Amino acid sequence: MSKYSLVIHGGAGTIVKEDMTPELELAYTEGLSEALDAGFAVLKEGGSAVNAIKAAIVLLEDNLLFNAGRGSVFTKKGIQEMDAAIMDGSNLAAGAVTGVRNVRNPIELATEVMRNSNHVFLSGKGTTEFAIKQGVKLEADDYFFSQFRYDQWKAIRDSDTYSLDHTHQRLEELMKDRKFGTVGAVACDMHGNIAGATSTGGMTNKKYGRIGDSPVIGAGTYANNKTCAISCTGHGEMFIRSVAAYDVSALMEYKGLSLQEAMDEVVNKKLVSMHGEGGMIGVDAQGNTAMILNSAGMYRGVRDSDGRYEVKMYK
Repeated sequence: MSKYSLVIHGGAGTIVKEDMTPELELAYTEGLSEALDAGFAVLKEGGSAVNAIKAAIVLLEDNLLFNAGRGSVFTKKGIQEMDAAIMDGSNLAAGAVTGVRNVRNPIELATEVMRNSNHVFLSGKGTTEFAIKQGVKLEADDYFFSQFRYDQWKAIRDSDTYSLDHTHQRLEELMKDRKFGTVGAVACDMHGNIAGATSTGGMTNKKYGRIGDSPVIGAGTYANNKTCAISCTGHGEMFIRSVAAYDVSALMEYKGLSLQEAMDEVVNKKLVSMHGEGGMIGVDAQGNTAMILNSAGMYRGVRDSDGRYEVKMYK
């Protein structure tokens, strides 16, 4: 039996203690802990890495604090358009969706794409048709409404500005705030198989059907038993241009770097040189884990079969 482990994130960016109330800090800690516990319970019972990360992300998608699923931000049109991806490192199977509307848990839909569609990537209206066919739960628009997300959007909806997510500051400070709201998870199960997944509501006030790195296999999400499973959060355009998630795998496979070394190379050297801000979480098939960021903070947590249990926010 291999060491098994789970790592999750809930977004990165300008997350600093002075902006956080004790109540909000507790709420984030509890939300991350609940997701960690749900995913780890699957691993502890001998479940697969894929099912573990799905269980963790479902709870994060259901939590209004995180920009995914129910907590997704408003687009320029005043609606939610969600993206998600999942990848199984044991066979390189993957599923991704973008521009999703009214799907309660986009990560469940991405998993259905991986398992039951003969495709990898679905978009727009086609995702809804497939969700209905697969019996994935849908919700009305009001399920996805939250007042603080609406206030974020209202502050900038008449401009061409977009915002990089979670903010709990005064609205006049909105545009100084840089937070990349994405949720993700990676896991290694007791059979030595690994998997990674990411889910997001994207950018507040985004237009033109913008898609970030989260659902793009190799950019925001990647998994391969030979190397690693990665989930990213940050300024998506830079993560796409640098093929960030796959680059970690390539550094491990072709240069022989460890998980920690490869992630550090991508996050703190390559992305920094491109002015790409954010972070990523990773796991390898030996159950080793890493959480690396070049921003002021990242909502994150890790739990493994050796007894490690950590939830962190700040750098």
